[in-house]
Amino acid sequence: MKIKTKLDDYDLHPHLRARMLQRGVTRGEIEATLRKGWEADDAKAGTWGKVSIFSYDDNWEGKFFEEKEVTVYYKFIDNTFALLTVKARYGKFSKQEVHESENRI
Repeated sequence: MKIKTKLDDYDLHPHLRARMLQRGVTRGEIEATLRKGWEADDAKAGTWGKVSIFSYDDNWEGKFFEEKEVTVYYKFIDNTFALLTVKARYGKFSKQEVHESENRI
């Protein structure tokens, strides 16, 4: 089964679009995470996830953050790739510290 790394509009279903807007995640960040991210260790059984850290150097909800961690969750339905949701955390991360921030949205 192959992960889709170039997304079409129909891949971004209404729930996913709402989470992207709510959490400040772009389509490009989702595609980059699917392409280059490492495996998420918190994906539920039957689902997969990928994680990437991006430079941010901006304000989010009134507070300055250096980086943004994006986690994309997906599954395969009848061998077809399907995005489920996306999460974002803002802070300063190293790969070893990825799950220590309290800024998960």
